[in-house]
Amino acid sequence: MHIVIGITDTEAHYPNYPLWINGGDAAIEVIKLRSENVEDLSKCDGIVLSGGVDTHPRYYRNDHLSYPNAPEHFDEKRDEFELSVFRYACDQNLPVLAICRGMQLVNIALGGDMIQDLEACGMLNHRRQGVADGIHKVTLEIGSLLYEITGDDKGVVNSAHHQGLATLAPDLLASAWAPDGVVEGVEWATKAGKNFLLGVQWHPERLGQLQPGNPLSKNIRETFLKAVTHKMQAFAIQRVP
Repeated sequence: MHIVIGITDTEAHYPNYPLWINGGDAAIEVIKLRSENVEDLSKCDGIVLSGGVDTHPRYYRNDHLSYPNAPEHFDEKRDEFELSVFRYACDQNLPVLAICRGMQLVNIALGGDMIQDLEACGMLNHRRQGVADGIHKVTLEIGSLLYEITGDDKGVVNSAHHQGLATLAPDLLASAWAPDGVVEGVEWATKAGKNFLLGVQWHPERLGQLQPGNPLSKNIRETFLKAVTHKMQAFAIQRVP
């Protein structure tokens, strides 16, 4: 079955995303999504919200712009575009995998807010260590989607962020945490009638390069693509007269 995955563009290591999602499978087509080709959304069977620059604070009702490690320039055009992509995916029942900034954007879109800099708020350093991602353990919520994906309540992930979720959006469930309590995974609190949604704070597209068998990369990819296929099959059945 031919499937099309839309991955939102990012200034930060974009080629890693299609390489990981495609995995050498000729049946998987990837479209780079930007505001300039918004019409391509209609071709997509699933959506990946990528990582990158901080979301502008105004989207989570905060006017503080000069926080530690804040970017020199925000990209509000990207913010607006990805918020519209997420809304479209939910409206069309498209599976969504939200990575790093993408997970934060989902929380913002649904009414949550942000810790603007983790270290400034007493948490550990979650940023990259030089040119390499940080590495730390995570604890998974038993019974959550992430727990079902991995079959374990603990794991190891990479880390390359300085912000984190503060107030969790009412529609979301936290499903993974770092040792300092920072939320590392989210999903729908109530899944009935909703599209597949998984948000992770780490970068599974890079983790897979470091640890190919790590279920917090390998199994996430497989589960997301399976959700896309199931959605397409269900739609095809509905269209049969």
